[in-house]
Amino acid sequence: MKKIVGYLNGFSREVDKTILVVSTLFIAGMVWLNYGAALEERLVHEAPYAFPEFTGRFFLFLLTFGFPYAIVFARKKLKLPWPFLACLLIAPFLFALKAGTNSIVQLSADYNWNLYWNEILYWPVRTVLMFIALATCWWIFHRDKDRYGLNTKNLQWKPYWLMLLFMVPLIAAASTQPDFLATYPKLKNILPLPPDAHPGWFYKLLYELGYGSDFFSIELFFRGFLVIGFSRWVGKEAIIPMACFYCSIHFGKPLGECISSYFGGLLLGIVSYHTRSIYGGLMVHLGIAWLMEAGAIIGGKLF
Repeated sequence: MKKIVGYLNGFSREVDKTILVVSTLFIAGMVWLNYGAALEERLVHEAPYAFPEFTGRFFLFLLTFGFPYAIVFARKKLKLPWPFLACLLIAPFLFALKAGTNSIVQLSADYNWNLYWNEILYWPVRTVLMFIALATCWWIFHRDKDRYGLNTKNLQWKPYWLMLLFMVPLIAAASTQPDFLATYPKLKNILPLPPDAHPGWFYKLLYELGYGSDFFSIELFFRGFLVIGFSRWVGKEAIIPMACFYCSIHFGKPLGECISSYFGGLLLGIVSYHTRSIYGGLMVHLGIAWLMEAGAIIGGKLF
């Protein structure tokens, strides 16, 4: 845990305070626009352009990711190499494609089972496709650098368990709130199960495992690609734009979760930057997700 505290102290000393403050105020304004003026709803669901689910998210992500980088390059007077510019466009494109495509495929002749298997495969399929896309980016742009955090060298697990333990009372408190219970558990997406789904716990567990697979792609994308990959060009300054981008993908979530995602993104970004690994953050992120599922199930019965 001392190492993580040391990482945080080092970041607070070394970070450009202007970049941090301006970027934080910027994403705070974006959060205010989203929850006060339905920004995401207008961009994604009410826009007149073609493929709004993808196009609206692409412009939103490009703004929340690109604006902080404009500040970074203005402050640091850095050059804009073409591989950086390419990745700056590729990143929001990939995540908008991931979040903005939702097609139903015929997997079963039975209507109920077809819906179930589409829900089960929704996240794993996107995880595989994201992995392939990021592996291609690594091969083209970063082949001589860290493998986007896919290593466990010198990784110590104890601090991450302590971080996860710290989150338990916060999740317990959130599990009493109506907006949280309106969103979670994600398990309700497959309920009721098909009538012949026996034993029920197995089919629910299968869903939770599929849901959990999504967090691998999230950590690989945000902490691996956007922090470890982009640090090639801007060093630790890659952390702040990543956190702003990460916050914007939570615009459809409860307000408290959205706000905390910015600070959580900073924390996980700082740790992954120093450890050059995404696995500690993956453990924390996945643990929080499943604790939220459990908290919502229990909270839904009590409140």
